[in-house]
Amino acid sequence: MTHSNEVLTRIDLHSPIPEALADEIERRLFFVSPEITGFEVTVDGGEVRSVTLRSEQPLPHDALAEKVNSMVDNDVRKQWVTPAKAVWTSPHQRTPHQGVFELLAGTGAVAEVGEGQVALGEPLLSLLTYFDRAVCDLLAEDHEVREYRYPTLIRTKALETAGYFRSFPQHLMFVTRLRNDLDVYRAFQEQQAVTGVDSSTLDSCGNVDYCLPPTMCYHTFNQYSNRTLEADRLHVVTSRGKSFRFEAAYATGLERLWDFTIREMVFMGSREDVLNSRERFMRKVFAFVEELGLSGFCEVGNDPFFCGTDTSERIWSQRLMELKYELRLHVAPGRTIAVGSFNFHDDLFGKVFGIGYGTDGPTRSGCVGFGLERLVYAFLCQYGLDTAAWPSQVRTAVSGS
Repeated sequence: MTHSNEVLTRIDLHSPIPEALADEIERRLFFVSPEITGFEVTVDGGEVRSVTLRSEQPLPHDALAEKVNSMVDNDVRKQWVTPAKAVWTSPHQRTPHQGVFELLAGTGAVAEVGEGQVALGEPLLSLLTYFDRAVCDLLAEDHEVREYRYPTLIRTKALETAGYFRSFPQHLMFVTRLRNDLDVYRAFQEQQAVTGVDSSTLDSCGNVDYCLPPTMCYHTFNQYSNRTLEADRLHVVTSRGKSFRFEAAYATGLERLWDFTIREMVFMGSREDVLNSRERFMRKVFAFVEELGLSGFCEVGNDPFFCGTDTSERIWSQRLMELKYELRLHVAPGRTIAVGSFNFHDDLFGKVFGIGYGTDGPTRSGCVGFGLERLVYAFLCQYGLDTAAWPSQVRTAVSGS
């Protein structure tokens, strides 16, 4: 729907691309320019030929056409068109409730407090605790697990070492502060009293030494950097923490937050042990989801690499080698969200962080991550807010009745 005060800008692609890649365009368009407030991807004859961008003010057509086509040519066009391979499908089919976020907001259980930021109350807090404990218990059935609580901030150098800058510059969130200089503090106080805080305040800052973490596993690899692990076993580390990814205008409700909670498990050891542990844990999680009667599936996935010189090759490599599986649960008829991922890094992080495994060279690693707000939201979409309709084990754990 077009609003009367919106401006439409049509951008023709240099040449059409297959319709199957339309989603890959849609997941990137809001990162092309902050002036874009909405878009439609036009499909004709099984091909995407143009996109129509919405904005509040007229956009510079030629410059934007160059940026959109650059994104499509670099990040999307060279991707291979292959159907996602499903590795598990729930036997349960549930019809999700509609307007769940609005219902939660109406009861005061959630409150939007900023862009991509939502305050949570009950019953979400108890559900979040329940799902977090459930997946941790599943992990503990097979492994001796070390748990850490990491600081919120992570060194920028750690993300650079992990290759995050090259892969996901769109999600980066830097942390800065006023330079520790008495003159800077005084000048800031005088300025903000007159003009308030705006982007010119950054002139009084200078450091970009820390970032908000996009996930927990980088904390773990940074913690274990330049160490050699004992090669007699698999090393399993878990942590739960707040993670942050800038989502531009994609941020909506509880589905895509800038500020969210991750439970993450990291496996470090031999290639065989890491892959077997990922597979075994994955199957345990599928059984847990089935036991709860939830509707969804797990398929081979890929990360939203953006703006790199080898984006398409890396996406194809992830899919071909099945480095990433995504657990997806229904939140609306015909629509799912990813609530967890099961990843294999091979020796990538062992090499760059200098983590050895006995005398076998760099450790192999994998990680499993659960977006806890998403997991809770998908559960509520499928079972609703009436606790009487919830599975008994959830109801008992959350309410004690």
